[in-house]
Amino acid sequence: MARHSKLFNEITQRACNNKFLVCVHCTGECESSVEVNTEADSNDINHHPHDDKTRPYLCTVCDKRFTRNGSLKVHKRIHSGEKPFVCTVCDKRFTQKVHLNDHKRIHSGEKPFVCTVCGKSFIQIHSLTVHRRIHSGEKPFECSVCNKRFTLAGNLARHSRIHSGEKQYQCHVCHATFSESGNLYTHVRIHTGDKPFECSVCNKRFSLAGYLIRHRRIHSGEKPYKCHICHSAFSRSGHLNSHLRIHTGDKPYKCSLCNKCFSTSNHLQRHKRQVHSNRRPYDCPYCGMSFKVNDQLGKHVRIHTGAKPYSCRHCSDSFSQNNKLRRHLLKLHNEGAWFICDICQKKFIRRDELRTHVLRHEGVKPYVCSDCPMRFCTVTELRQHQSVHSDVKRYCCSLCDKSFSRRVLVKLHFKRCSNI
Repeated sequence: MARHSKLFNEITQRACNNKFLVCVHCTGECESSVEVNTEADSNDINHHPHDDKTRPYLCTVCDKRFTRNGSLKVHKRIHSGEKPFVCTVCDKRFTQKVHLNDHKRIHSGEKPFVCTVCGKSFIQIHSLTVHRRIHSGEKPFECSVCNKRFTLAGNLARHSRIHSGEKQYQCHVCHATFSESGNLYTHVRIHTGDKPFECSVCNKRFSLAGYLIRHRRIHSGEKPYKCHICHSAFSRSGHLNSHLRIHTGDKPYKCSLCNKCFSTSNHLQRHKRQVHSNRRPYDCPYCGMSFKVNDQLGKHVRIHTGAKPYSCRHCSDSFSQNNKLRRHLLKLHNEGAWFICDICQKKFIRRDELRTHVLRHEGVKPYVCSDCPMRFCTVTELRQHQSVHSDVKRYCCSLCDKSFSRRVLVKLHFKRCSNI
């Protein structure tokens, strides 16, 4: 009894010091004694291949075995859907009390687990464990197929499904299948419309806690992700990762049609829609003009509505486009930085405008017309040219319904038509 008491005190002291319990066989770190027991209880040899414990308790649904009846009861809730532990704030339910306690910190804002290297704090001790590996560079879990390494066993398990094609989680409404249970839970909210996470500032609701956390940074202005090269700060880790490719020059996303490479998947998808596809799924409700991407439609609609959502913080001016606001801030308030051409010293607001300009100096014209040999520096120039080969007149005057093949022509006409 004294031995058990001593062991309990040691576990409690370690938890209070934000340390971790280490498996004596494989040196794997765990959050608590509960996790050690749960992992040891399961029959998953990926967790403890050295463990030869007897597991007499069998799940009759999936044949998984456990050393203790209590662990089997918790496991059965996966199949039954039972979630007996309820959050009193948002009514979200959980299969285990420890998961509910972790969830409650989302509402309270409590982050008791602090990294001793960088001072960042976390809601869960498990998140701190994973975070520490950023500093150490440790990736202890390796894929046996492609040798890619991971910081978490769960990430390795999810990655392994890429090779196996396994999608074991199915939606009971539309029968869509998913490789991860979390993706299924998120998907189900499409059918239910459930958005349990509410912003305390503007009352906007979200289907995921992560979405709410990201949204809160709009109000707080927090940008916790910083570039170690130029010290630019970002509100999302994904934005930082994309930014880092500016410094490294890495462009891992390659177009299968023209071999052009991009730094982000979104840029690649946008390129495919704008250059290689003729689909225009976004229609203007005012004039019927169609667009390949939604943000182009959004900019166009402001021509009809007169909306100017981008306001200057220094004066009363407002603008229909963010680029126009940035130009205003640079010219009148000296806020921001110009992108300057090293060859002719011409100034640009956006980096991509400078890149296109440099191509003109170099004589590079990567965009080729599919109907004739002409080449162009930009996608816009190519699109404008392609209207020569087409009888389609997709630009329509909202006043008289007259149609035109080019945007510049409808703009000129609209000015004349509106003055009649």
